[in-house]
Amino acid sequence: MNSKEIVCLAARYADSKKAENIKVIDLGGLSSLCDYILIATATSKPHLEAVEEEISTKLKQDGIYKMNRDGVDSPIWRVSDYGSFLVHIMTPEARDFYALDKIFSFGKEVDFSAKPKKAAAKKTAAKKTTAKKATAKKAAAKKTTAKKATAKKPAAKKTAAKKTATKTSKK
Repeated sequence: MNSKEIVCLAARYADSKKAENIKVIDLGGLSSLCDYILIATATSKPHLEAVEEEISTKLKQDGIYKMNRDGVDSPIWRVSDYGSFLVHIMTPEARDFYALDKIFSFGKEVDFSAKPKKAAAKKTAAKKTTAKKATAKKAAAKKTTAKKATAKKPAAKKTAAKKTATKTSKK
């Protein structure tokens, strides 16, 4: 996954915990700080903690870890640094006061709701490949069974022919 896909995934995780006014801003090449900024609003300190925990836990499950974090004890703002992107989770009051949306207005807002098309195409291709392999295995199994059956029939005929020949020679 590239940075854009990961930050969009993080935004969807925030959305799953009912974070509000979620924005992903592409700063690619415009900032030495990072490539993307994710800004989300949480309605209370427990909500802020839940959103941060959801993003952190789910990204860890995907093998993506924080490099740093700030605001651990803050009831209004948490920042998580994932290297190529920063996650800012803030209360409405902190978001209005610090106005990160305005500070980073030079960046381009990214639609995070759409899942990447490439990943969907890869999954479809993987399903087709798996289906082809399964079909090939079934066909190979049928051929093997048919060969075994064919191989057994002549042996049965030979045995019957030997018995007939033995009976004839005994008379």
